[in-house]
Amino acid sequence: MIPLRDANPTRRTPVVTVGVVIACFVAFAWELGLTASGGDSALDAFITRWGVVPAELTAAWGNGEYVSQETATLVTSQFLHGGWAHLLFNMLYLWIFGNNVEDRFGRAGFLGFYLLGGALAGLSQVAIDPTSTVPTIGASGAIAATLGAYFVLFPRARVTSLVFLGFFYQLIDVPAVLVLGFWFVLQLIDGLTSLGVLQTGGGVAFFAHIGGFVVGALMARIAISLGGRMHRSGDPQAVG
Repeated sequence: MIPLRDANPTRRTPVVTVGVVIACFVAFAWELGLTASGGDSALDAFITRWGVVPAELTAAWGNGEYVSQETATLVTSQFLHGGWAHLLFNMLYLWIFGNNVEDRFGRAGFLGFYLLGGALAGLSQVAIDPTSTVPTIGASGAIAATLGAYFVLFPRARVTSLVFLGFFYQLIDVPAVLVLGFWFVLQLIDGLTSLGVLQTGGGVAFFAHIGGFVVGALMARIAISLGGRMHRSGDPQAVG
């Protein structure tokens, strides 16, 4: 089941969502340029420097180096991708679901939510395998947080999805709670299956997806709670 669009209009232009999409494409163009000029070794060095390497992050924090390049990679890694498919699928999900979450949180609020959600998602993957030397990159964790927030904020929104039925496919409108719930269950199954499997090369950071989704859902629930309290006290800017 691949979501293609949702029937959930927004009130404002999603400036932050568009900006993140552009930033990810610019970063990927930089990666392509590095590969063209310096080969795979130059790209690998770049990814290792700016991606989250769990062993390096835990070592830095173990030494009390909380304000460091290793910590910064929790943010920089969110704009790097391992290939065209990785980039395009991430941007598709962000484009479909990010605009509505931005519309609800506001531009500044969504930017903070997105970056924090991505950082906490990255830490979820680090917690699962803190000694790994494999860099983790991609917007998947931050987008998973966005999906979690959408799941809580807009469960009944209709999402047009491409559903494969053997050799056939069909476009159907499905409630967001089913589309995103199905996606989350798949991440849980794949994540639990991957436990204990030695990763020596590239792979999917399933626990970044799982952690990001849970974090995003919790943050949206907190926003709803605070918004309701602020609304009762007469604040017109409350998040509801």
